[in-house]
Amino acid sequence: MNKLHISIFALAIIWLAGCASSQKAVVPFSTKVVVEDTYTLIWNGTSEAYRFVDGHWVRAENYDYQFTVAQKRYDNQWKSIKSLHRIHPDYDGKAGDREQTMYFDIAYKTLQAGKINTVITSSIGDGVGISDPEFRDTQMTMYMKDPSMFSPFNKYRITQKYNYEEGILTETVELLKEKDGKEIPFMKNEEKAYIYLKGKLNQAPTTFKNTQL
Repeated sequence: MNKLHISIFALAIIWLAGCASSQKAVVPFSTKVVVEDTYTLIWNGTSEAYRFVDGHWVRAENYDYQFTVAQKRYDNQWKSIKSLHRIHPDYDGKAGDREQTMYFDIAYKTLQAGKINTVITSSIGDGVGISDPEFRDTQMTMYMKDPSMFSPFNKYRITQKYNYEEGILTETVELLKEKDGKEIPFMKNEEKAYIYLKGKLNQAPTTFKNTQL
């Protein structure tokens, strides 16, 4: 490998390490913090990672992660905080820290032909999306802010399916390189999460088990 190729590879690694940094947080629009002013859902799930190689999706287990999403739903606006943890012991750090936090502010604007147009502000990039009125099937497209010319992707496409009756959210997160009007797939994450709602417990959910008796 010549020096030029080594330099390009090194720059790509540096860029990847910072692309999902939790430092790029969305600044809140208000200082108001009230727990009971909204409908809050908690999603808990895991993701399987795939890399696009020679026209095919190939499993990339070392990029798998588990995650939680705290989703606060207002009338026509959602605010979400997503926290993820790379679970594979051989994770190489090329997609950022093993622990990451992402922020999303989604504003639902207008209803046209049965679809809601949305505007997205997030820590990974800004963009637009569409959804049905019950927020069961949604798609969001976001572009990275000031991506490096050596970065392997500059665009996110997130496709979500909320199955409320089963308490399951399935989501595909695609990382794409858009250039000259064409899309080149790079990686994708197939996520599945279960819903948690506010409630009450009749007793402590877990107790210490003494295994030394």
